[in-house]
Formats: sequence, C-alpha cells, structure tokens
Amino acid sequence: MTNSDADRRNSLTRIVRAAIKVEPHELTATLLSFFFVFVLMTAYFIMRPVRDAMASDWSDVEVSLLWTTTFFLSIIAVSVYGAAISFVRFRFLVPGVYGFFALSFFIFYSGSNFIADPILVDKGFYVWLSVFSLFHLSVFWSFMSDLFNKEQAPRLFGVIATGASVGAIVGPLLAAQLVNHVGAGNMMLISATMLLIPIPVILVLEKLKRTTLGNENVRVDLSAQQAMGRNPFAGFSIFLKSPYLIGIGLFIVLYVAIGSFVYFELKNLFEVFTRDERTQIWAYIDLAVNTLAIFTAMFVTSRISTRFGMATTLALIPALMAIGMLVIALSPVVAVVVGLQVARRAGNYAITRPGREMLFTIVDRETRFKAKPVIDIVLYRGGDMVTAWAFTLLTSVVGLGLGAVAAIGAVIAAIWSFVGMYLGRSFDKVTADDTSPAD
Repeated sequence: MTNSDADRRNSLTRIVRAAIKVEPHELTATLLSFFFVFVLMTAYFIMRPVRDAMASDWSDVEVSLLWTTTFFLSIIAVSVYGAAISFVRFRFLVPGVYGFFALSFFIFYSGSNFIADPILVDKGFYVWLSVFSLFHLSVFWSFMSDLFNKEQAPRLFGVIATGASVGAIVGPLLAAQLVNHVGAGNMMLISATMLLIPIPVILVLEKLKRTTLGNENVRVDLSAQQAMGRNPFAGFSIFLKSPYLIGIGLFIVLYVAIGSFVYFELKNLFEVFTRDERTQIWAYIDLAVNTLAIFTAMFVTSRISTRFGMATTLALIPALMAIGMLVIALSPVVAVVVGLQVARRAGNYAITRPGREMLFTIVDRETRFKAKPVIDIVLYRGGDMVTAWAFTLLTSVVGLGLGAVAAIGAVIAAIWSFVGMYLGRSFDKVTADDTSPAD
C-alpha cells in the first residue's frame, strides 16, 4: 500500500469516526453489525414480494386458513424459542437460528421448483416466512445487546439500525429487477443463500467481543423472551384488568383489520397478473413503503409528536385511512388501493408504530414483560386471523364488492382513529402529571 493510499484510508476512517462517534476499537464490530442487519433485511425483502404474489393464486378462504395456521404456528415457534434460550448458550443459538431458517428456505425452494404440483409447498412457504418475520430482527437486536455494553449501545445502535433501513430499500429494489431475469421461484434460493452470510459474521463478532471490544462479561437480558416462551398468554390477567392496555389491544386489532381488508383487496385485484408480474408489483410497493417510511421518520415523526402531542400522532394515520377507504368506496380502482396500502404501511412504520411503542413507557416492567407479548403476538396475529375470516365472510358469503367492503373499512378506520385519540390523551395526561412541578 502506498503512502497516498494509506492517507486516504486514514482520512476515511477519521470521517466515519467523526460522523458516528465510534471509537477506533469499535469500528470493525460496528461495520460488521451494519452489514449483518443489512443482509438480513435485504434477504427478507427479496422473499416478501414472492410470498405476497402467491396469495392471488388462492381464494379468500384458502388465505384465511393460512393466516389461521400462521397464528397457531407463531405461538408454537415463540414458545420453542423461549424454551431454547433456557437450554442453549446464546452465542450458539443465534447462528443456529439463522442457519435453521436458511436450511428451511432451501427446502422450500427445492420443493417449489422440483415437485410437479407445489401448491402445498408454496402455502407452507407463505406461512413460514411470516413466522421468520417474528425472529430475524428480534434475534439480531438481542445479539447486539449481548455484543455491546450499555455505554456503547446508545452511540452505535442508531448507526447499525441504518443498515436495516438500507436493506429494506435494496431488498425490494433487487426483487423488482431480479424477477425479470431469474423468475420469482429462484429468488427464494438467493435469499436462502444470503441468510448463510451472517453465520461467519456472528463468529467474527463473538471473537471481537472477547478481544477488541473487551465485553466478555456483557450478557443480554433474555428474561422477557423466556417468559413469553413459557406462556405467551400469561399476561392476559394483567391485560384484562387495565382499560389502558385494553385500549392498546383494540388499537392493534383495528390496525390489523384495516391491513387485512386492504391486503385481501389487492390480492384479488392482482389475479389478472402472472406471478412474476405480481412479485414485481409487490416489490415496488415494498420499495415505496420503506423509502417513504424512512423519509417520514427522519423529517416528520418527531415534529408531529412534539408539536401536536400523542393524541394526534396516533389518530393521524387512522384518519387518513378512513378518508382513503371512502375514496375507494367511490372509486374502486387498483391504483387507489395500492396508494392506500403504501400510505398505511409507511405511516405505520414511521408514525403509528413508534407512537404505539411509546405507550408502553408509562407502564411497569411486569406489564411490559407479560402483557406486551399478549398484545404484540396473540392479539396481532389473532387479529390477522379473525379479520381475514371477517373479510372472507363479507365477500364470499354475503357477496359484497370492493366498494361496499371499503365503506365498512372506512367505519373501522374512523373507530381506530378515535381509539388512538383516547390512548394519546391518556398518555399525554400521565406524562404531564409526571413532569408538573410539585405544589
């Protein structure tokens, strides 16, 4: 290496350190962690449009059955993971999780491409990717908490999280471009291969933890996952005794109800396209959602929450969805439904979800550990299942069309907005009381 090359490298290192407040001994681990989560999110968002494209081949009843299967399988998977944490050392469990999922997707790829009638394999993949979505980021951030100490985490986690944001854009962009060249089926193979990449990265990071970082004694607190694994329903008694928590649960169920209605309508509207074409459309939807969500989170979210309060923050997206549903009821066309899906998901990621998580900052530790899993997993996935069947009832049994279903969705979104306003006002009142000066 010449002196000029060395100077350029040193200058780049100084710029990176100044920008992200990273110490010299932390730089390699930080960049590897960034790369780790970037690969995870890229792989997931390559497979996600492949999954969603499959749904248009199936009836509303079939998809509702798959969502029901997802609910029960998610409960089982979370319980198995919680039990595994108690018996397997975490440093071995993390690469095992990603290796296990990578192998499972190789199996699905083989079945989908080499079995004459792969419909059951495709349905299995559809369910399994939803289960994978519960773990890929959760396990990653647990691993990060096991890698960096409490002083390093506030400085470095924001930078590392940027890798997830970049992957969420690169993944659907790659999917949209690759599907024209390799087909939707082969994209599963690409993602499965990518999920093997984190395994050697994990091994290197574990070595850096003991050497360069000097964090050999750092241990992540996995009690929440263990408690959830033992019994994901354990927090129901706490949940049912609190009107505030019931309000959060209702807010979640109404959110997934709107999501289910929009998703099923898109599934049915996309039936006229080939699977590769649908994969490309879903990939572009993911790309638009993730790009808009990142922009909104950077420049809009904090301004809304600080200037207008939590009530407006939580009621904003539901109110927009109510208006959007009314537009669909009057003009039920594909472009309007796609636009509503983009706005709903981006608004959730950037505004509604952060606001929803803030609601748990005013409850005690036991509530967060026991009641939050009931809300995040049981009510969320259970809400998916119930609202999927509700949509199926309205379309397949009652025989309602897109416009009529959208009108019902508008009413649900309006109720969702009022619930968000109630929760936001409750939150603002508690925080105001906590910060008011003593008499």
